Amino acid sequence: MLEVAGVQLAPLWLGTGGLTSLETVRRVVEAARPGLVTVSVRRTSDTGTGSLLATLRDLGVQVLPNTAGCLGAQEAVLTAELAREALGTDWVKLEVIGDEVSLLPDVVELVEAAETLVARGFTVLPYTTGDPVVARRLVDVGCAAVMPLGSPIGSGRGIADPHTIEAVRAAVDVPVVLDAGIGTASEAAHAMELGCDAVLVATAVTRAEDPVAMARAMSLAVESGQLARRAGRIPRRETARASSPMRGRVGR
Repeated sequence: MLEVAGVQLAPLWLGTGGLTSLETVRRVVEAARPGLVTVSVRRTSDTGTGSLLATLRDLGVQVLPNTAGCLGAQEAVLTAELAREALGTDWVKLEVIGDEVSLLPDVVELVEAAETLVARGFTVLPYTTGDPVVARRLVDVGCAAVMPLGSPIGSGRGIADPHTIEAVRAAVDVPVVLDAGIGTASEAAHAMELGCDAVLVATAVTRAEDPVAMARAMSLAVESGQLARRAGRIPRRETARASSPMRGRVGR
């Protein structure tokens, strides 16, 4: 478990974009047992019976609206306000992208939007780059966590530069959630081993040949990575080191 803004959450978070049916959503959520499930406010606002939001609420998971697709601070703030009104939550995953091709964060607009939303009482969890200076700035304006990308959204490349994730972890004292780029379970475990407190996966599960099986694999991988981090890996060495004494061998 990790704690964000005083709330205890499981360390696997799940995105729902791309799941093909509500029955698949249900089975994936049951397999993943996620701490949070993100939904795009721009795509999902129907809370009626048989909707995605109604299904998630029936499953008892905490919904985290996001501002996916917003290209500027003003648009992101407006989208977050609409989410608060529609869903009755002050929590928001803040996404402000620089363009619709790379989908990389626009960190200038991101910090501006984060500062505005925190001032308006939101609990802000921003999708950001692996820049520790930006991460500190987001924490300075009041963000409850930071969510650096492993690699571009939907790319499945895993963690392109592990050192940036470690640098973000070292730079802030709020939870770090690896967001974007995860392609398979071993990469989720790697994120936890690097010091992340949680991992958000979406495409890796929703586009898998068997989303339910991948959801379960991700849950186990996050747990495994967390245990490995706590256990402490051995130091890397330039040369071999025998695991048994070299003295006392037979015939010597």
